[in-house]
Amino acid sequence: MQFSRLTELDVAGKTVLIREDLNVPVKNGQVANDARLKASLPTIQLALDKGAAVIVCSHLGRPDPANPEDKYSLQPVADYLSTALGQPVKLVTNYLDGGVQVEPGQVVLLENVRFNAGEKKNDAALSQQYADLCDVFVMDAFGTAHRAEASTEGVIAKAKKACAGPLLAGELDALAKALHNPEKPMLAIVGGSKVSTKLDVLTSLAKICDQIIVGGGIANTFLAANGVNVGASLCEKDMVDTAKQIMQQTNVLLPTEVVVAKKSQINFDDFIGSLANAEATIKSVDNLDDDDMILDIAPNSAKVMAEAIANAKTILWNGPVGVFEDDKFGQGTQIISQAVADSAGFSIAGGGDTLAAIDKYEITDKVSYTSTGGGAFLEFVEGKTLPAVAVLLERA
Repeated sequence: MQFSRLTELDVAGKTVLIREDLNVPVKNGQVANDARLKASLPTIQLALDKGAAVIVCSHLGRPDPANPEDKYSLQPVADYLSTALGQPVKLVTNYLDGGVQVEPGQVVLLENVRFNAGEKKNDAALSQQYADLCDVFVMDAFGTAHRAEASTEGVIAKAKKACAGPLLAGELDALAKALHNPEKPMLAIVGGSKVSTKLDVLTSLAKICDQIIVGGGIANTFLAANGVNVGASLCEKDMVDTAKQIMQQTNVLLPTEVVVAKKSQINFDDFIGSLANAEATIKSVDNLDDDDMILDIAPNSAKVMAEAIANAKTILWNGPVGVFEDDKFGQGTQIISQAVADSAGFSIAGGGDTLAAIDKYEITDKVSYTSTGGGAFLEFVEGKTLPAVAVLLERA
């Protein structure tokens, strides 16, 4: 992809506004998970090393701009950045009216952009106000690149100069390598509860993948399409014909053995919690009872899938294959995770639950590229053009 990159620009003595995705969980005034912050630090440090005066902006949560609440303030993020960068990072609140005072070598953080009326509506006047704060705008928030908002798309068109930061560029390069020019054979792992929510992903991947492993509730619908009685398992009967069409396009790998629990043992008001008292039983897919709920791929079937992963040159992973939060129903995801880790091929993984599995099984450094963007990752895989990326390409 041809777009301007921060790594290629001279920004010495210039004011740089970097849009990051710092939408992190905050508990008791402190950052509870710093994965996105850690991912953004190299870009901020690069701008500092290049001699720029750095302004960072982001959203946090879904505040009402008419009544912004303190719980959505980015102050905990400013505190974190101060420690991580070894210098004070001031939180600036009245930046639209008073501008921003920042010197080369310094970093300031703007208060939550969603406190501004017009942010989510991609207001042109607000976009111009952001652009007026800087000499160079750096879009580095892949996680919000699929949203056409003032700080993610509108400002790119209006800034004196706009470019992609290393985090965004890295995401796009990795996704392009996996989707636009994949080394074959290519295999995808698609987990999740419903075919309907991943239909565009599956349809897109079926055109380029040699094999697709499906897991979670999605696998149940594909099993039903093969004539399997999936008992009380989550299954979309109205998507069975769609599953059949996808299986005609590519080789969909399905389990022959699964891990089940009795529906009566599960409390759907506390689904994960109730699994602690549920009994896990391995069964053949041809021998399921009407009250059985499929909650994982059994180890023997997972090992067969692991062999396919070992033979793949390109692997795209989105979603666990079982309810891995409970170890009784997590062996399938663990085996699949380890296979991805052991693979010599190029692997890219994305989506919140996928990242949680990668973290749980401690394979972060074994995956070639881990995407920080959930919705943006999926939309790119679906073949959609991300608004922020489209404008960056136009301005290249």
